[in-house]
Amino acid sequence: MAAHQEDLLHTVSVDDVSPGRVRLGKTLLWASAALLFAVFGIQALFEAGAIEYGFSNWRPILYCYILWAIALCASQVLVRGEHGKRALFVLPAVLFVVSMVVFPLLFGVYISFSDWNLASLTGRKFNGLDNIRQMISDPFYWNAMYNMVIYVAAILVEYAIAFGLALLLNAEIRARKFWRVAFLLPLMLSPVAVSWMIGKSMMEVRFGPLARFARWLGWENPSFFGSPEIAKLTIMMMDAWTFIPFMMIMILAGLQALPKEVLEAAKVDGATPWQSFWEVTFPLMVPVSITAVMIRIIFKLKLADIIINVTSGGPGGATDSVTSFIFREYRDRSNVGYGTMLAMVYLVLIVIFMTLVLKVADRLLRRPTTLN
Repeated sequence: MAAHQEDLLHTVSVDDVSPGRVRLGKTLLWASAALLFAVFGIQALFEAGAIEYGFSNWRPILYCYILWAIALCASQVLVRGEHGKRALFVLPAVLFVVSMVVFPLLFGVYISFSDWNLASLTGRKFNGLDNIRQMISDPFYWNAMYNMVIYVAAILVEYAIAFGLALLLNAEIRARKFWRVAFLLPLMLSPVAVSWMIGKSMMEVRFGPLARFARWLGWENPSFFGSPEIAKLTIMMMDAWTFIPFMMIMILAGLQALPKEVLEAAKVDGATPWQSFWEVTFPLMVPVSITAVMIRIIFKLKLADIIINVTSGGPGGATDSVTSFIFREYRDRSNVGYGTMLAMVYLVLIVIFMTLVLKVADRLLRRPTTLN
């Protein structure tokens, strides 16, 4: 009976796999990999004009990749036994991520070094570093990059407003639940809806209610998007109105999680409300604040929808973000190659910037919190 139970609990380990089974698994894997690289090499040479024979599209590479993925999963079971079966729980997800993220990224890099204008009859052709040279001498792109620095820097003001609102909603005020829901309403709206509801309707120069109110205050020509400075400030205010509730609700959750004993001890020690906030509340809220600001930075770096719908980057590119500028390169100029190069450079800058931000945030989180 005991021997029978041992057989039922027996699992196939690497030591139990026969040499022939291992050879079969490795042969299957290397044969599928060789087929994948061979088909990819043929198609790459055909696209570059080095050979005359190839495929009409890149679809055969997709088929070969699926065949290689199946062979990889099968070889894991053949070579590693029970451990290979465990790997099957993770391996398909990894292969799917590679196919949906890595391959399009590599294809984007390939496109970025080509001259591909959808309005041209010549089609796509390799142009080397011409797109990089054009980007370096493009004043509109660097103006959009400068605007992004201003937009990201405005997050500090948004954070201060969100912290103040969170403190207000955390206090014992009348109709506190109502105000919490009211302040969250902008977050429930799509940025596209906000751009049309406020930018295109309420701020309309002739009949918009905000424009009429500005005339009543004495502004003769209330053009919110006429001058570069006012237009940029208006875009920042609309975007802030949409996303300040996001930071506010995160900070409010952090405030409600603070230990009340510490706050009561500071009050017993005679600390003023300002001292209690600056010496107790704010240091304890640093981890939540860093998380809220970092997530807000990620959303800000993708700012485009409000700009595209309200100003289309105008006047004269004054309100352009990098994302909206790249979008107009695709939509208005049909310049796929140059637009992809701009997107790839922006992606590299975002990775570098967010890496530095994460390092600074990690140092701040590791710093011990001292309460006086």
